[in-house]
Amino acid sequence: MFALSKYCEICGKGKVSGNIVTFSKRHIRRTWKPNIQKVKVCIDGTVKRMNVCTRCLRSEKVKRAL
Repeated sequence: MFALSKYCEICGKGKVSGNIVTFSKRHIRRTWKPNIQKVKVCIDGTVKRMNVCTRCLRSEKVKRAL
């Protein structure tokens, strides 16, 4: 379904595509990628390595393992 490291395993945020629109109204396809970090996360007392976006880390949706 998703590429391994291109999406957040917590919120599902992934690559988004769209257009660059120049001043002359030319449309050029491009993609926006989320800031994905591979971190150790503590879930239910077990430590797992997950791909998590920085928004989930900052909003404390996951607890980082030390």
